[in-house]
Amino acid sequence: MNIKFEPLITWVENIKERNHSSAAALVIIKDNEIVLEHYSGYHSNTDLARKVTAESQFNVASARKSYLGLAVAYALYEGKIKSLDDHAAHYMDDVDHDLLGNSTIRHFVTHSHGLHQKEDGTIYREFEPGENWAYRGINVLLISRLIEKLYGKSFPELLKERVFLPLGWDQTGWHTEDTDELVKVIIDPEQKGTDKLGDSKDGSQSNLYVSAREFAYWGNLHLNHGNVNGRKIVPSEVIHLATQIQSPWFKDKELPHNGIFWYVKAEPAARSEIGDRVPKGAYQILGITGPAILVIPEYNAVVAKMYNKRYNYGGENYLHYLREFSNIVSDTFKKV
Repeated sequence: MNIKFEPLITWVENIKERNHSSAAALVIIKDNEIVLEHYSGYHSNTDLARKVTAESQFNVASARKSYLGLAVAYALYEGKIKSLDDHAAHYMDDVDHDLLGNSTIRHFVTHSHGLHQKEDGTIYREFEPGENWAYRGINVLLISRLIEKLYGKSFPELLKERVFLPLGWDQTGWHTEDTDELVKVIIDPEQKGTDKLGDSKDGSQSNLYVSAREFAYWGNLHLNHGNVNGRKIVPSEVIHLATQIQSPWFKDKELPHNGIFWYVKAEPAARSEIGDRVPKGAYQILGITGPAILVIPEYNAVVAKMYNKRYNYGGENYLHYLREFSNIVSDTFKKV
């Protein structure tokens, strides 16, 4: 192992122990070559659980938004959505148009739409579109439905056809049945890990499992503007749409900035999930079970890490831990 990556491994292992994850993985790509793979722990917190390997597939929770984001970027590129600034009501016939109001597609993909959903399914408005930022799940549900309406197939089917199959990826998929390769999700450290399986594979549920290696490859596909080994897999314009800042203008300068769901580094901001030492233009995606991809174009690098503990960073300091890891990554590559 290259000694310069030891601080990253130490950080990953420290968080794993402090937050009671039973599993962790770290994959680093630099200049399109995997320069580090680190796997530790077990698929669950029970006796006889399988050891984590390169074939282990982790539930990536909300990091699935980056996959949905690529589908939205395709829809924009192909004219199925005319503009990010189109009113959502123009496309969403199944949602109360009075409730949608002036919400645009841009608002939905940058967490600035202002809608929330009660446990009974009732959708209500928290704030007016573009006036604030809030991480809610209703935008994923509605945009997933929109992509299926526009293409006549779910966004996982669209991506499988256009990305996963051409690249031979077979460790990325939405699961409705358990397999030996799936890592359990730890909710309560005092209880055994559970399956996070869905009722369908349409992308509307958080049942996406990915190996750490293919997670890193996903980031590298974006870093290389859709090119893989000299093959154009995704149009560069699609990647550009997904990973450039698309957030509306905010009065509150401490709010985070997004591309199409990706977090994008702009000026340092109190609520940003990317560290202040990370170069501008970097982008990141993450999930509640601990997975994250950080892409730093300035260093031509991708770092993917995996855990299997819900609320992995926990408490009010979760932003500190997220930013600190990205800062350590940036410091590491700045020295290379």
